[in-house]
Amino acid sequence: MSLIPQHMLEKRQTVSEKYLTGQGIEVGALHYPLWVSKKASVKYVDRLSIEELRFQYPELNNFELVKIDIIDDGEKLSKVQDNSLDFLIGNHMLEHCENPLGTIRSHLSKLINQGILYYAVPNKKHSFDIDRPITSFEHLVKDDQQGSKMSRYQHFYEWVTLVNKVSDEKIEERIQKLLQINYSIHFYVWDEIAFQEFLLKAQSYLVRTFEILHVEQNDTEIITILKKTV
Repeated sequence: MSLIPQHMLEKRQTVSEKYLTGQGIEVGALHYPLWVSKKASVKYVDRLSIEELRFQYPELNNFELVKIDIIDDGEKLSKVQDNSLDFLIGNHMLEHCENPLGTIRSHLSKLINQGILYYAVPNKKHSFDIDRPITSFEHLVKDDQQGSKMSRYQHFYEWVTLVNKVSDEKIEERIQKLLQINYSIHFYVWDEIAFQEFLLKAQSYLVRTFEILHVEQNDTEIITILKKTV
């Protein structure tokens, strides 16, 4: 797993310093927790223990992982009290969610009014997702309303064929192996234009429960800041 360039970390820090204060959580920080100022305090959430994360991501064996304070489903955060957080950080987390619209809805419910969501997602043009089609908003709505299990196999097929580039005779074997260990792939794909369109449509779909305060291309990723409004 490649290191994040210093200029990208500095941009993250600038955005964090401007918007994040009080008590919050970061979901899925792994070995790159977001820098926060002394005005902010963070607890770390992941779906797996450190030992389980190291099993799934052996490429991180040479990196120190953050101490996990809460083991929970990062999409639902059932162990986090509603209306309790000043901010929530999801760095390269939304693309791993099987229901991004439901995740944003859930994350907003954990924030106090005027609370902040800090998200960053990879730009498919600058990642291993480059050959994958951009996810349509209609697909996202379908997964939110009908359940993501219906499209789960399709997502893994796309991952195995267009990212892993597995040969035809090995495709099914690889899919079943990833499904068996519940591997966290990129389920959804955006570029900078598609992600901004996603945010605008999500704002309407979720009945204007958030404002978009900031959207910025940060080299290979897109950073956004959303503010809870109800």
